Amino acid sequence: MKSTVVGSFPVEVKEPSSTKDKLLSAFGAHDPFKEAIKSSVVAQLDAGVDIISDGQVRGDMVSIFTSYIPGMKIEDGNTVIVSKIRNPSQEISVKDLQYAKKVMKDYYGGNIPEGKGIKGIITGPNTIVHSSRIQFFYKNKEDAIIDLAHSLKHEVDAIAKKVKPVYIQIDEPFLSTGMVDMKVAREAIDILHDGLEVPLAMHVCGLLNDAFKDISKFNVDILDFEFAGNDVNLDVLEKNANLINNKKIGFGCVDSSVNEVDDISDIDYLVSKAVDIVGKDNLLLDPDCGLRRAPKDVAFEKLRLMNQIKDKYS
Repeated sequence: MKSTVVGSFPVEVKEPSSTKDKLLSAFGAHDPFKEAIKSSVVAQLDAGVDIISDGQVRGDMVSIFTSYIPGMKIEDGNTVIVSKIRNPSQEISVKDLQYAKKVMKDYYGGNIPEGKGIKGIITGPNTIVHSSRIQFFYKNKEDAIIDLAHSLKHEVDAIAKKVKPVYIQIDEPFLSTGMVDMKVAREAIDILHDGLEVPLAMHVCGLLNDAFKDISKFNVDILDFEFAGNDVNLDVLEKNANLINNKKIGFGCVDSSVNEVDDISDIDYLVSKAVDIVGKDNLLLDPDCGLRRAPKDVAFEKLRLMNQIKDKYS
């Protein structure tokens, strides 16, 4: 059994303090998010997380990608599709992931232990398009989703090649809403998975009652769901465990919707149920969703307790 995170962590963006950073800032070359990435990585590692993220410190899950994709622009904080979606203008998250991996390597004294590492996280094309407004070019969301999948494929491949993550996670919360054409959604994920040499995960939060059977058919290696803040999903998993096949389950066992520390007995109960359903070797423990909105001390304690339960089964 391993542990991971869904992605985001509370952001601490600090003003430059050293003379060097102040000079870099004066010339527009200082990166205020670098220390936030480092702080996030160290906190995850101190809490015992095996497969970390870079903390997703630079912004919301949609605009951090659409800001760099021609055909999409940000208006008043929202993404608008204004022309044909094309390939990203640059690699979007590679440098942050490389830096986060370096911090992790330094934390362990030069060598990352076996079984630990970093994952790349990309917001999925279905969720991005359904979170955006189509102004021009596309008559329907489905065509935009497929074009965006081809665009994001460049980022997926860049992460796989240059970061060498443990796996890559695609965030698709919209798949549980009933608003998405599942056939098109599967085609989009197939595009992202094509030729990929690292495992692919898909994170879907929300109620799974109506969506689980469709989601279980997606061509991914790991399915990640929330269970702590949504106990209905545990029943859905138990009743449909036969549909999982050879996939691993990312098991949300701490509640990211409340900014207070979970009761460790609640975490223990959920994990014990998951072990009974799918077996401990098929589980990746994580929070229900990102922890960006929680105070940093609360986010850290949630992760620490989660890993305390993980260690119980190791």
